[in-house]
Amino acid sequence: MSRLPRGMIAAVAAVAAAVGGVVTQSVAAPTAVQASALQQRLDGLLNDSRYDGSQVALVVRDATTGETLYDRNGGQRMLPASNTKLFSSTAAMHVLGPSYRFHTDVLAGAPVRGGQLLGNLYLKGYGDPTALESDYAALAKQLKAAGVRRVYGDLIADDTYFDHVRLGDSWAWDDEPFYYNAQISALTLAPNTDYDSGTAIVESRPGATAGAPVQLTMVPANGVLTIVNTATTGAAGSSNTLNVERDHGTNVVRVSGSLPLGASVDQEWVTVWEPELYAADVFRRALSAQGISVSGRIKNAATPASATRLARDESMTVGELMTPFLKLSNNMHAETLVKAMGAVVEADGSWSSGLGVVTAYAKSIGVDTSRIRLSDGSGLSRKVNVTADSITDVLIGAQKESWWKQWYDALPIAGNPDRFVGGTLRSRMQNTPAANNLHGKTGSLTGVTSLSGYVTNKDGRKLVFSMISNNYLVSPRSIEDAVGVTLASWSDQAPPAAVSTLRTAQTTCELEWDKAC
Repeated sequence: MSRLPRGMIAAVAAVAAAVGGVVTQSVAAPTAVQASALQQRLDGLLNDSRYDGSQVALVVRDATTGETLYDRNGGQRMLPASNTKLFSSTAAMHVLGPSYRFHTDVLAGAPVRGGQLLGNLYLKGYGDPTALESDYAALAKQLKAAGVRRVYGDLIADDTYFDHVRLGDSWAWDDEPFYYNAQISALTLAPNTDYDSGTAIVESRPGATAGAPVQLTMVPANGVLTIVNTATTGAAGSSNTLNVERDHGTNVVRVSGSLPLGASVDQEWVTVWEPELYAADVFRRALSAQGISVSGRIKNAATPASATRLARDESMTVGELMTPFLKLSNNMHAETLVKAMGAVVEADGSWSSGLGVVTAYAKSIGVDTSRIRLSDGSGLSRKVNVTADSITDVLIGAQKESWWKQWYDALPIAGNPDRFVGGTLRSRMQNTPAANNLHGKTGSLTGVTSLSGYVTNKDGRKLVFSMISNNYLVSPRSIEDAVGVTLASWSDQAPPAAVSTLRTAQTTCELEWDKAC
């Protein structure tokens, strides 16, 4: 793949330095090669005080030829946040395949005679991150149809398809209660069709009068989470100070603060400690609703090889999963896919095995994997280090795959207000040439923002780009948007007027993990 000649890189850097641009390396005297108008325009955008003392990398390439059109620190390792999902999602589409489905099985440890199972009933998960309460209800209906009426043993939750390491490398302890940091298990449950596996929703409603307790509902209903409620109803028009948080190492959820009188229903997601037990509890309730009783307790253990399968539920395909995964930047989907790749390829459902598979795929499509480090599949880890060069290599290499169009369509689309079309870009670059044009993956951590993807310029030229910003104190996200709009509106025949970072900034969420975003 062609790169900008070293002499031109030096020239571009010299132009940036001349106007006060941020250049991390020393620069020789300008050469005879003059920077292009596009290079100068992008240098101008990156010449911003928000980058004083911080780092930015930006690479722009022709999507067809791979030619580099702009390179600022493209080989510098950066913390990419959720741009990491570009690696895990493409690997999953290639290794597992777009038609791969997860499944959940119900098995009997003894023969069923006369509607009675004189042994244990096993609920075995194979990693489905989209399993809902309705899926467990469907499994219960299958058991009823098979004639099962009573289980005299225990209900065993089996999540041994993956290892028992629940949280990723260097995930922050103070993120643990929040939905984007849920525990990863091969047997799990999501509360709604955002498919945030390993979480439940606490719905809060104000009481009938000021001072009355806030009314709470758990979705789905379960006996695993215990709510301690000290929240009260505030006066009409007062502030919503409600706080919902799970205690570390437990399934105790504390609800405090105030919800104003007359307020609409408030929803807060909480993670669950040991989600396989949560899934089994919801399944047991579904069994009861079908008239199937279980005499024993819920336990976790491995299913014996001699067990007989009675029911199976299958997930959507991996290709279909790409839409909620990438549009909403779902961390649990990324990690589940990584562990599933380890289980399928290496018979080891662990992060280490799965990340080895992801790295091998990236290498196969042209990424110099000796220069990057993947520590998880979602980018929640602060040990992930990749380069803008490596991301553009993934974006270009993926185009050659048979599944690329389905994956490309699953990326967030700038300025499209539909949540499952625009995704994390739906409120950005609205009413600009980038709207309904730029397909990209966002990334957010404290001190980190990233945006990488595809955009077509005014001449119809398809481009790939990757922009990563690290260690800033004031967010440069509006500069990301200005870069996207600049690329979308650019014409080599008649370069457009400069794009203002202030004009393209939106009144919007700054962090992609905010459910309101």
